[in-house]
Amino acid sequence: MRKNMDYHSARWDEPFIMQLGTPGERGILLPAVEEAIREETGDILASIPDSLQRKTRPELPEISQPRVVRHFLRLSQMTMGLDLTPDVSQGTCTMKYSPKVNESFCRSPKMTSTHPYQDEDTVQGTLELIYKLKNLLCEISGMDDFSFQPGGGSQAIYTNACVIRAYHAANGQAEQRNEIITTAFSHPVDAAAPHTAGFKVIQLLPEKEGYPSVEALKSALSERTAGLMITNPEDTGIFNPHIQEFVDLVHEAGGLCAYDQANANGILGIARARDAGFDMCHFNLHKTFSSPHGCIGPGCGAVGVKEELARFLPLPAVTFDGERYHIDYNCPESIGKVRGFLGNIQVVLRAYAWIMSLGADGLKRVAEIAVLNNNYLTKHIAAIKGVVMPYPDSGNRLEQTRFSWEKLKEDTGVNTEDVRRRIVDYGLQSYHTSHYPIIIPDPFTLEPSETFSKEDLDLYVDVFTKVSQEAYEDPNLVKTAPHRSSIEQVDVSVCDNPETWAMTWRAFKRKQQKG
Repeated sequence: MRKNMDYHSARWDEPFIMQLGTPGERGILLPAVEEAIREETGDILASIPDSLQRKTRPELPEISQPRVVRHFLRLSQMTMGLDLTPDVSQGTCTMKYSPKVNESFCRSPKMTSTHPYQDEDTVQGTLELIYKLKNLLCEISGMDDFSFQPGGGSQAIYTNACVIRAYHAANGQAEQRNEIITTAFSHPVDAAAPHTAGFKVIQLLPEKEGYPSVEALKSALSERTAGLMITNPEDTGIFNPHIQEFVDLVHEAGGLCAYDQANANGILGIARARDAGFDMCHFNLHKTFSSPHGCIGPGCGAVGVKEELARFLPLPAVTFDGERYHIDYNCPESIGKVRGFLGNIQVVLRAYAWIMSLGADGLKRVAEIAVLNNNYLTKHIAAIKGVVMPYPDSGNRLEQTRFSWEKLKEDTGVNTEDVRRRIVDYGLQSYHTSHYPIIIPDPFTLEPSETFSKEDLDLYVDVFTKVSQEAYEDPNLVKTAPHRSSIEQVDVSVCDNPETWAMTWRAFKRKQQKG
């Protein structure tokens, strides 16, 4: 057991930025407009319709630059993150280190000052980047074309659902083929997105090995089947070895197959979507391909399809005539736009730089190390008192594992929410439990990826071992955690009541006054 586990978070009694400042205080002093300039420009506000002009000044804090810097620096000191602590706790999210040199590329004015409405002749480098990354991902996946327009995995799955619908519509079967099949341990968006796109969703439940049987799939297939949308390995880390048979059966029924490869970290260079027979797939560039998540954005859900489906991809397309790159809006069968412009290009740049730095052999090595790390972590976490690993018949997981504290709760009353708060006291970020539906009781999901060292993994084992020991010896200590964090336990029930939560400062003030 490590002796140095005396982490204490910084604590600042820091108010909202809107509560700081002093009337008359300024961050920057602007010179008065010279009379000659005023005469030349005229009244610039006159061109703005009166209906669009504010009648009152915005309620912004009047605050100096040093106070702004101190405020946000204090907040950063109270925030967990990958630069402060190893983060293997966000299973299904593939949190990995993004090389700082790639961050410098993205912050270059050549990227940040580019406007999406610029003429294509002025952004040849950006278009070349998109085109080359498309070709790289085609090789990695076996697909024939890619779109980087979706802003994340959920939008990518929605795009796949729309492509499936467009394909069947082109064949005159849109009304008939209105059912999408998925599995309970696929990402929940594999069910939610096609439902949003107008499909009826059939969700197959796991059996003793942790994935649905072939027989269960057969019973769900019919002339109404539009497609299969599935994650593999699933969110538990379990790989379905019958995936080829699944795909073949769906094809025989007349449906298409979409591979949710948001988390492809364990199969890079080893298994390709096309080789398993899939018609389309997507990668989360902000997961597998190293871009940071960015707290819900920006991300990129890269959608890949076989040649016969390429005509349905979002517009515009990026093409190359041998000399110049072009933005092509001549896509009459396209599903249209799913996001503005060409997507989050900075994420595309990070992914391209990451792939090029590793090469083909390096990508395969990423998968091998990620699986090795997870097997090591799984063996040691599963040995901790109170931990259960569901579906033991499935053998080793791939790049992640979903565990359960079910035994700990039975023995001590300490549940997974208690544990995730307590590990914060040891400098670890609160872990991801599980997506819905919560089939595994008191779950927690770990995913080490290739980024983390043996020392990082041993730290997790030590902390979880320590918290388990505390739960058996003094359960109240764990139940009342965190004790060394910047904040103590938070009443999350307010987030379930629209009368109490607020998305804006104006709404917050209004609800505070009402309360």
